[in-house]
Amino acid sequence: MWRSLFRIKPIEIEEGQESLKRCLTAFDLTLLGIGAIIGAGIFVITGVAAATKAGPAIMLSFVFAGMAAMFAALAYAELAASIGGCGSAYSYAYSAFGELIAWIIAWNLLLEYALGISTVAIGWSGYVNNVFQAMNIQLPPALINSPFDGEGGKINLLAMGIVLVLSGLLIMGVKHTARFNAAVVFTKLVAIATFIVIAAFNVNIANWQNFFPFGWEGVMEGAALVFFAYIGFDALSTAVEETIEPQKNVPLGIMFSLVICTLLYIIVSGLLTGIVSYTSLNVESPIAEALLKIAHPYAAGFIGAGAIAGLISVMLVLYYGLTRILLAVSRDGLMPPFFAVVNDKTQTPVRGVVIAGLLIAPVAGLLPIDRAAELVNIGTLTAFTCVCAGIIYLRIKKPDMHRPFRMPFNPVFPLLGVFSCLYLMYSLPAVTWWRFIIWTVIGILIYFSYGYKHSKFA
Repeated sequence: MWRSLFRIKPIEIEEGQESLKRCLTAFDLTLLGIGAIIGAGIFVITGVAAATKAGPAIMLSFVFAGMAAMFAALAYAELAASIGGCGSAYSYAYSAFGELIAWIIAWNLLLEYALGISTVAIGWSGYVNNVFQAMNIQLPPALINSPFDGEGGKINLLAMGIVLVLSGLLIMGVKHTARFNAAVVFTKLVAIATFIVIAAFNVNIANWQNFFPFGWEGVMEGAALVFFAYIGFDALSTAVEETIEPQKNVPLGIMFSLVICTLLYIIVSGLLTGIVSYTSLNVESPIAEALLKIAHPYAAGFIGAGAIAGLISVMLVLYYGLTRILLAVSRDGLMPPFFAVVNDKTQTPVRGVVIAGLLIAPVAGLLPIDRAAELVNIGTLTAFTCVCAGIIYLRIKKPDMHRPFRMPFNPVFPLLGVFSCLYLMYSLPAVTWWRFIIWTVIGILIYFSYGYKHSKFA
C-alpha cells in the first residue's frame, strides 16, 4: 500500500487532451502574468506590509521575495516546458514525487487560489467604496465589510458580486479572457506610471529616516506577506494546454512577466513610503490614500480607477488557474469526474467555474483581508518549494528527460529556491501554520476516502 501512495504519473506533454483549445502566445502569457502579479500586491498588500511589518524597508522585502520567486519561476519554466499539462505544481509533483505528495500540493493550490481570489476581491471592494465616497455616496458599512474586521460589517457584497461576475467571463472562453485581460493590464500600467511620475516629485526623505522600524525580522515577515504578489506566474503554468508552442512560450511568459513586475514593485513600494509615513498605510487602498494626503485628488481618483480595473485582472487569472488545476486533478481521478467535463461550445470547464464561484464568493464576503493573504502565502510557498526540489530530483532520476528549457546553475539555483521559500514560510505567524496543517490533514482524509480508490494510476 505505502509504495502505491507514491505511484508516479508518466512524464509527457498531454497532447492527447484536445478538449482545451491552443490559442495563447508568449505575449498573451506575459500579459496574463502581469495581470495576475500586478494587482493586490501593489495596490493593497504593499501598504499593509509596510505599516505592520517592514516600514520603508518594504523595498528590501520585495527584493528578497522577488529573488525567491525568480528561483521558483526558473524551476516552473523548466517543468512546464518538459512535463506540461494544466495542473501546475500538482502535475510536476505527480511526475517527480508521486501521487500522495501531488495531491497534498493540489489540495493546497486550490486553497491558495481560492483565498487569493477572495483577498483581491476584498481589496477591490475597498477601492470601489473609495470611488463612491468621492462621489459623496455612502454605502452601508454592514454590506461592504467583513463581520470579523471590527468595522461593523455583516457581509461584503461588493467582493461577492465581482467573483460571480468573473465566473460568467471565464465561462465564455480563454481567448475572450485573454483579450479582456490585455485591455485591463494596459489600464493599470498607465495608472502605475502616473503614480510613479507624481510620487517621484513629492518624495520626503524624512519618511525614510526610520528605515528599519521592525528590524530585519520585520523585513522578512514583510517578504513573507508580500510574496502573495508573486503567485501569478504559477497560474501561467496552468495554461500549458492552451498555449501555442508551450515548450517555448510558457518559459518566456513566466520570466518576462516576473522581471517586469518585480521592478515595478520595488519602485512603487519605495515611492509610496517616501511620500507619506509608513504608519498611515494600513488601509485597503494605500496608493490612493497616499495621493490624497499629498493633495492630488484627481490622480488618486485615476489610480483608484486603475486599481479597480487591475484587481479584476488578478482575480480573473487566479480564477482561471484554479479551474485548470481542478480540471487536471479530476482527470486523474483524485476528484470526481464531474469537474473534468469541458463544455463543447465554449471549450471551458464550466462546471468547475460555477462551483468554484459559488464557494469563493461567500469567503470573499466574510473573511478579513489579512487572514486570507497569510493563508495564500503558505500554500504558494509550499508549492514553490516542491517545484524547486522536483528539479533536483528529476535531474538525478531522469537525466535523459527532454528539457526544452533548463534551469541554470543546477543544483545551486534550485537549492536556493528551496531554502528561500522555507525561510519565508518560517517567517509566517504560528497561527497560519496551524490553519495550514489543519487544511492539509483534511486533504489527506479526503484522499484516502476517495482519491486513493479512484485514481486512474492505481
